[in-house]
Amino acid sequence: MNNLKLLFTGTILSITILTFGQTTTTTTNEEPYIEVTGTAEKEVIPDEIYIGITIREKYLNKVKVTIGEQEEKLKNTIQLLGIDMANLTLTDANADYVKIHWKNKDVLTKKDYTLKVSNATTVGQVFQELDKLEITDAFISSVNHSKMDSLRKEIKIAAIKAAKNKADYLLTAIGEQTGKPLIIKETVENNSSSNVNFRGSRSNETYYFIDGIKVKDSDENEIQFQKIKIQSSIYVKFSIK
Repeated sequence: MNNLKLLFTGTILSITILTFGQTTTTTTNEEPYIEVTGTAEKEVIPDEIYIGITIREKYLNKVKVTIGEQEEKLKNTIQLLGIDMANLTLTDANADYVKIHWKNKDVLTKKDYTLKVSNATTVGQVFQELDKLEITDAFISSVNHSKMDSLRKEIKIAAIKAAKNKADYLLTAIGEQTGKPLIIKETVENNSSSNVNFRGSRSNETYYFIDGIKVKDSDENEIQFQKIKIQSSIYVKFSIK
């Protein structure tokens, strides 16, 4: 019985030593590597600017001005500005209903639209025409670039190339060469334009803040949008040959 206990104990000890030896060998023979982060960025002027417009039924000199009347004038104005009518869409498929007073049975309707334009100059023209139509509820709802997806890809490719270039020159400095990538991880993807977030203004101020975009009324009376900054940062772990 004692002999069996000694044999069993010796077997466990042998397995433990073997396992420890294998773990130590794996750690010792770990492939050398270098870790770098590549970054890239680009600035673009937004070419998709979305204007939110709300038309409400209203009374002028006790006469109701309907949604249809105002809508027809809006469409005519958009056509005169050379804007494709396909760029004017209803924000909501159904009109909302708002009572002007709880004792008044008359109900005024309103419709919300989104108008897409391609530059800041057209934005200024649209706001001027809306003022003439006495449509005061309008603002910039969002901005974008028509080629944003391809621009993001371009910046990501530039970032990973920057990581490879960084690894190359660092290893060359010590007489080594970059091997294959072991880990690739995108750490930052950011599209930013400004750190403020005010709605659009149609006043005659010199500066505006529209959807977080700083806008300047230049000497030529052209509104200029601050560029959208597209950034990417990619971490890569390369082996060393």
